[in-house]
Amino acid sequence: MLRLLAGKLSGGVNEAGIKYYNNLINELLANGLQPYVTIFHWDVPQALEEAYGGFLSPKIVADFQDFANLCFERFGDRVKHWITLNEPWTFAVTSYDYGTTAPGRCSTWRNNNCTGGDSATEPYIVTHYQILAHAAAAKVV
Repeated sequence: MLRLLAGKLSGGVNEAGIKYYNNLINELLANGLQPYVTIFHWDVPQALEEAYGGFLSPKIVADFQDFANLCFERFGDRVKHWITLNEPWTFAVTSYDYGTTAPGRCSTWRNNNCTGGDSATEPYIVTHYQILAHAAAAKVV
């Protein structure tokens, strides 16, 4: 998984991760396979979760745009097909309503034993910032 150090571009780039994905992309292409790259598949860096709540904050939009831009710059010469967010609805619901996937936040209206969340609106807030993050990334392309 490609990660930014400290979860943000300002924290530095994991060049070992860049090298890994460059090798993977090159190997796919050498074997006649066209890569389709998903930028986000439910893996908010822990540093961003701790700093501001990940997709519960508008700050995620700029950080996501920076990460997408890095991916486009480093791999865009060979990758022509990009998916910004994998299953955004499912991520919002299972992560911030049901609480069954990371970060495990759940809505008290759905589960009286909920300990990881605090609002029935969280899935909607997360969805809103996912849409804005997608739009920000699409502007970079």
